[in-house]
Amino acid sequence: MTSDVRHNAKKRRSWWLTALGAVFTALMLFPVYWMINVSLTQASNMRKSPPNLIPVDGTLDGYTVVLRQQLPYLGTSLLIGVGTVALTLLLAAPAGYSLAKLRPRGGGVLSFLLLIAQMIPAIVMAFGFYAIYIKLGLLGSVWGLILADSTIAVPFGVLIFTAFMSRIPDELLQAARIDGAGTLRTFASIVLPVSRNAIVTVSLFAFLWAWSDFLFANTLDSGGSLQPITLGIYAYIGNNNQQWNAIMATAVVASVPAAVLLVLAQRYVAAGVTAGAVKD
Repeated sequence: MTSDVRHNAKKRRSWWLTALGAVFTALMLFPVYWMINVSLTQASNMRKSPPNLIPVDGTLDGYTVVLRQQLPYLGTSLLIGVGTVALTLLLAAPAGYSLAKLRPRGGGVLSFLLLIAQMIPAIVMAFGFYAIYIKLGLLGSVWGLILADSTIAVPFGVLIFTAFMSRIPDELLQAARIDGAGTLRTFASIVLPVSRNAIVTVSLFAFLWAWSDFLFANTLDSGGSLQPITLGIYAYIGNNNQQWNAIMATAVVASVPAAVLLVLAQRYVAAGVTAGAVKD
């Protein structure tokens, strides 16, 4: 009898926790819903008070305008995001392997410096890059933004790779060396394939940082012809502050790639952040 009472009490508590979680989730997602709602609302219905919670007589005019005017910005952001991911993996994966398995002198100091690097305000780094880019002629270039965004992603990537690769059994690497594999061959043929979760995690965060970056883009673009979507939205709001359906449609379109990647990679990210590839 007592066990039944405990079971029922636990069941009721679980129901309330689920309901509470659903309420909080709905509150957090309401701005996203409102963004979609406004993007589908006709311009003539914008000034209604109170506004409609459902887009009555919905229209896709905002999306038509966005796809006609914002595609170059989306293409530039995609290029910057992919470039940032490639550069981040190229630098972070070997560095993480070195710290985790090769254990060079000063590795602990380097890990501490990587933590410190993530605490530096982005605006400070942006001003530093601006002074350097003037001399190098990289202002307003895609390569300059890729390099700047990578400085945010690489320290995070190194820490993730180090934590993940340190869990790979040394016996696995020793077996590869017995078979004649060198350090680079072991890294490419053994370590990288089993580090899939870490690779997906680092790639996702690097892409999202580059895709959503506004500070570096606004500081280092200098009126260049290739601008990311964040600058496109910023300029669009300034030039069309009355066309809120088009503005919100721009925000929706810009959010789609990030949302799709998060949904597809969520299970890999969970495993990669916890660095649980191999149990001890």
